[in-house]
Amino acid sequence: MKPQRIADLDCVLAGGDDGDGGGEGPMVVLLHGFGAPGDDLVALAEWIDAPAATRWVVPAAPLAMPPHYGDARAWWMIDIERVERELAGGRPADRAAEVPAGLVEARATVRGLLDALARDHRRRDDRTVLGGFSQGAMLAVDAALHGAQPPRGMILMSGTLIAVAEWRPRGAALTGCRVLQSHGTRDPLLSFAGAEKLRDFLLEAGAEVGFVPFPGGHEIPPPVLELAGELLEELFGPAGG
Repeated sequence: MKPQRIADLDCVLAGGDDGDGGGEGPMVVLLHGFGAPGDDLVALAEWIDAPAATRWVVPAAPLAMPPHYGDARAWWMIDIERVERELAGGRPADRAAEVPAGLVEARATVRGLLDALARDHRRRDDRTVLGGFSQGAMLAVDAALHGAQPPRGMILMSGTLIAVAEWRPRGAALTGCRVLQSHGTRDPLLSFAGAEKLRDFLLEAGAEVGFVPFPGGHEIPPPVLELAGELLEELFGPAGG
């Protein structure tokens, strides 16, 4: 694994021909969730059984949270007090109509990263899987909708539908994209109903969606990682073992 600054983001590169993201194999770009450390998803490069030449890029979000949150980062800031009220009430809000402040800037950052990876690291859209967890999953969808070409696949873990009025006119950008989407049926932060709305949006857009509910909360259980490996094998060939 190798840390590298790419398009103004601190990234960790892994896999590939040299273990440091080298070569021309397929590329998986994973975006972590709100409040996680920048390297939160790096371990997935080892836990997911992917084709041998698969390259992994895990960027740290550009926004640092206040020091008392530790090494926590965000793609855009959220109203933490609102989330705490929702948790106390046991009812996560429907965010489909919301366009988060900072989404446009976060999108530009991720699109810049993808452009730099194409220019300097031989990334190709038809050999790219874009994904993320929670806020990172939402941003992955938004960034994919604003690309010239769809990624070959997406791995969306514990995300929800947002910005639907802006997303829906761009839905055709995801036609034919293979999507693995997972969500806990008891997720207290982002409702299962919101995940179902995201699934329905992706299906209406023409994506091929494997929807994976699981009896849990806001998390990534081992069966989802197994399915992620199966998706990568279906898209790019046999796993590396």
